[in-house]
Amino acid sequence: MTATTTPHPAARANLAEQVYATLKAQIHDFQLVAGDRFSEADLGNRLGVSRTPVREALFRLRNEGFLDVEPKLGWFVKPIDFGKLEQLYDLRIVLELASVLRLCTRTEDPPELAALKDIWLVPVAERLTDARQVGANDEQFHATLVRAAGNDEMARVHWDVTERIRIIRRLDFTRPDRIEATYAEHAKILRAVIQRKADQAQLLLKTHIEQSKAEVRKITLHTLHEARARLAQ
Repeated sequence: MTATTTPHPAARANLAEQVYATLKAQIHDFQLVAGDRFSEADLGNRLGVSRTPVREALFRLRNEGFLDVEPKLGWFVKPIDFGKLEQLYDLRIVLELASVLRLCTRTEDPPELAALKDIWLVPVAERLTDARQVGANDEQFHATLVRAAGNDEMARVHWDVTERIRIIRRLDFTRPDRIEATYAEHAKILRAVIQRKADQAQLLLKTHIEQSKAEVRKITLHTLHEARARLAQ
């Protein structure tokens, strides 16, 4: 980002959007974790922008539940609300099971499934190991299953859930064993969908998501700091 003094509302809104996206990405990538504090002035200096777009971005993130502010102490990253996350995982399961059922009743594969085959039905030697890339691919796998089912409103709600659980979901891919498990499980789910085995696809999918949900319960602040250290390496 580059510093700017322009008062134009569109330019300011664009800067605020950039600050928002940068901070949200840092939270999701564990560059910022629960308890980390910063001031508007320090953040503006670090990002090279004025205080106004910084403040707009911070309040937007506060409204989404990521940040909060205390008088004289400044802004800080809020602790994770695990109860809300578990509810979001439950909603995710409902949406994805319904989508898989719709997919299995179709007579032809939607074109979106071809791209998933190229990513997940590959030899072990061709599997990715980069945590960030696998995490992004995982999001797209599940989002694509919902989108391919053909209900735009379900896809919209599902993506909102995806955005809200991303901070925890990414933890799954800081461990090599979880990356391997994700490849194996996604391959089984995809094959079951392609073969129109609705009951099997739904069972595999529900078990897959429940495993991720179980991992959420194990997460502590220490885990988040460890994840930040691993990704930094």
